[in-house]
Amino acid sequence: MRKKIVAGNWKMNCTFDEGQKLTSEIVNMIKDERSKDVTVILNPPFVHIPSVKKLVGEISNLFVGAQDCSDQESGAYTGQVSAKILNSFGVKYVIIGHSERREFCSEGNDLLANKVKQALQNGLTPIFCCGESLDIRENGSHEGFVTQQLTESLFDLSPEDISKLVIAYEPIWAIGTGKTASSDQAQEMHAAIRTHLANKYGQEIADGISILYGGSCKPDNAQEIFSKPDVDGGLIGGASLKSRDFMDIIKSF
Repeated sequence: MRKKIVAGNWKMNCTFDEGQKLTSEIVNMIKDERSKDVTVILNPPFVHIPSVKKLVGEISNLFVGAQDCSDQESGAYTGQVSAKILNSFGVKYVIIGHSERREFCSEGNDLLANKVKQALQNGLTPIFCCGESLDIRENGSHEGFVTQQLTESLFDLSPEDISKLVIAYEPIWAIGTGKTASSDQAQEMHAAIRTHLANKYGQEIADGISILYGGSCKPDNAQEIFSKPDVDGGLIGGASLKSRDFMDIIKSF
C-alpha cells in the first residue's frame, strides 16, 4: 500500500523563535490527534534543521526534510548544501525541483536529475516536483510537459531507485493566480503521472509510488482532494505555517 504523506514546505519563512513555536505546536498536536498511518514531513529552511530535528525527536512517522540539495557531493560551492551534509544531520527527505527553484534559480531537468541521484546516493528520499504554468495548461500541452519533466529527470533511474521516490504535482497555474484546480483536475494529472511511470517501470512499481498534490491545499479542500484514488497526500505551502491548519490537513484522510 502506498504511503499517505503530508509534507510541509516552510519556504523562506520563520525566524528561529517562530520556527520553534510552530514545530512545538505541530509536535504536540500530532501526539494528541494524528492517525499513525500518515507520514508527516517538516521541511524548514536549512538553518532550522538541527533545532526542528531536536523538537521532533523520535515520534513515529514524523520526519524532518530539506527544501533542496546540491547536485554536487562536496567542494567549493559557496552557499550550497549537499545531500551528504543533510544526511549527517538526520534529514530523511529532500524536495527537489520545486517550481520556485525551477523559475527563480533556472533549474533544468538535467540538473535536477543529478540532484535526485545525489539524494539517493546519500540515503535521502527525494520529493520530486513537477508541474505546468498557466500558458501550458491553457494550450492543452500540460500532460506532455509534465511527463517530459519526469522522463528527462528520472527515467535513467533503476526500478529499485525510482521506487524510493515521492512525486509532487504542482499546478503552478493554480497557485497565487486566483484560479482554482478542481479535485478532478488533480486526479487527472496524478493518474497521467502514474500511467507514465507504469509505461516505463511497470504497473506494480507505479502503484507503489506516492504522488502528492501541491496546489494550494487547505483544510477546506484537502479531504475532497485526498479522496481521489491517485492522490496520496499533499505538499503544503502556506497552510503548513499555521499549526492548526496543517494538523487539519493531516487529519483529512
